[in-house]
Amino acid sequence: MCGVFGIVRMSGINEADRMTLRCLADASAHRGPNGEGFCVDHSVAMGMCRLSIIDLVGGWQPLLSEDGSIIVVANGEIYDFVETRKSLEAKGHRFVTGSDCEVIVHLYEEYGDQCVERMRGMFSFALFDKRQGRFLLVRDRVGEKPMHVVDLADGIVFSSELTPLVSAGVIGGDLSVDAIKMYYHWGFVPEPATPLLGVRKLPAATMMSIDLRTGVRKERVYWRPEMAPGLSGDAVEQVGSAIEDTFRLIVRSDVPIAVGLSGGIDSSAVLSYACKYANQPITAVSIGYSGNAWQDESGEAEQFAQSVGVKFHRAVLDEETMLREFPRMCRCRDEPIANLTGVSIYCLMRQVRELGCPVFLSGLGGDELFWGYAWHRAATMASLRKQRVREGHRQRLADYLQVTPPPISRTGLINWVQDLGGLVHGLRQFNLDKLGDPDRLAFWDQKLEYQQASSLLAGIAGSRLLEATCDPAAPFTGREYWQNVRASMVERLMSTYLRSDGLGQTDRLSMACSVESRTPLTDYRLIETVFGLRREHDDLNLGHKAWLRGVFGQILPEAVLSRKKRGFSTPGRRWASLLSRKFGPRLLGGTLVTQGILRNDAIRSLVMAFDRFGRVAPFILESIMLEEWARGIREKISPQASFREREPIAMGITRR
Repeated sequence: MCGVFGIVRMSGINEADRMTLRCLADASAHRGPNGEGFCVDHSVAMGMCRLSIIDLVGGWQPLLSEDGSIIVVANGEIYDFVETRKSLEAKGHRFVTGSDCEVIVHLYEEYGDQCVERMRGMFSFALFDKRQGRFLLVRDRVGEKPMHVVDLADGIVFSSELTPLVSAGVIGGDLSVDAIKMYYHWGFVPEPATPLLGVRKLPAATMMSIDLRTGVRKERVYWRPEMAPGLSGDAVEQVGSAIEDTFRLIVRSDVPIAVGLSGGIDSSAVLSYACKYANQPITAVSIGYSGNAWQDESGEAEQFAQSVGVKFHRAVLDEETMLREFPRMCRCRDEPIANLTGVSIYCLMRQVRELGCPVFLSGLGGDELFWGYAWHRAATMASLRKQRVREGHRQRLADYLQVTPPPISRTGLINWVQDLGGLVHGLRQFNLDKLGDPDRLAFWDQKLEYQQASSLLAGIAGSRLLEATCDPAAPFTGREYWQNVRASMVERLMSTYLRSDGLGQTDRLSMACSVESRTPLTDYRLIETVFGLRREHDDLNLGHKAWLRGVFGQILPEAVLSRKKRGFSTPGRRWASLLSRKFGPRLLGGTLVTQGILRNDAIRSLVMAFDRFGRVAPFILESIMLEEWARGIREKISPQASFREREPIAMGITRR
């Protein structure tokens, strides 16, 4: 696990570029505190900071082919490297380290650009082919590992994280108003956009190639989950087999492993499989909250950890610590995400590192892949109903007006009453299907936060934000999504919420603490198995995570299986009040106001934590988190003079 970064310049790498490389390395050191390595050639300068997980002594980068003509810096893990290495050695390739990432070099030697299709894992890497005069930049299929790109007139600058590009002076701190508009609708910035002008994300499952002789640049998508071939047979059996195969590979490590454990089935199953296959000590870790909050699942987690015989550690997060760590967490996430779970994740990762466990396993991904969210199942049914309208079936209002059962939470109950038990929402959906864009899925627009942004954001928006022209519904609008609605709905959830919120903050907050996070339930082979089975089977109507529960029911006790889903939630109402009181006033004349995102005269009404019904007020938490992140970016803006205070990276290959 590492941070990778670099510069490709057709006109030739100059001294300023080598100084920039040094700055990128310094700003990425948290991703790899164990060492660094660089390759500087005529037109390519690239480097990495290493967190040692596999081959602690010998796995230093850059990694080279036998003749030194192919050079790689990589971030992540190739899970099946043992099997891949054996097959490559049988073809005559010679390895000089025990690193999992060395297989990338030899796979490219053997298969060229198709090498990526033979890699199983989470990764982003840069490859320099000196003999052919080519440069590749690649990101894994699901987007577990990040990669940011700044396009230059004669090349690119790339970096695992966004903030180092600001620290090194590659980009400024100007906010992208289109991205910020998306943020207020989504709660995050969907890829490939980023919240700063001048930089984008290399999309997941994408390979960028640059011909260093001609400057021709190409990008190709090498994988899509919906293209998985159909599968027949027993779905639970095949999902179970895919999960077993994933865990057999994903727990490989030369250092101790921690498993994040809540009271839910996904994390409990991850711990069970890790205990079965890992060759390193396992520690279960959980987060608790002071004040007997109902969101605290650490008691149930401890009981299960004891039942499987592993060490258990509980990190208790009190309100004082939450307030103290909140600004740091917003900065460490590297981009704005309107999700309070980030504080819990950050504090948990710090505990994991202090426990001496550089690898962390998470149950993230099970809900997104297996219909785990009630709102998502309902949105999918709404899209299927709209599909019938698109195909010419008669639209009947009665089909839309269905009373839903009341939720148990206070906020949910207030929303339910205002919605007349779902009748207002049904009428709204009826009109959208009749008058709205026929190519738009019923998706993220079903969420209250999106609807509030659509109707209320203009009331607080500053002059620049009002100029934003993007369509927040663009990520779920397109004719191609209607070819297979069920597959599209899962793919869209994984490509937006899972990737930019779940995986994004898990990677950044773990790496901020120099911990490698792995998410077994996002393994691409498991995803292909599920998408392939859905060509022959319909599990949508089977209920909440039916296939996954069928698999986990074979290894988990009934007490865990029957426990009501709480998710990884936080004491949101109480935290919202505390955060609004402490950080709300910072919005007045703050970074968002000076950059034209918010109006100063609208701030006073915005900083009220709750509306008249006692719900968390619209935009308050979103704005506070965006403000604290933007302040962090402003603090990182580096004057050009600072470059002269650093030593440029030397030409050639260096490791230290």
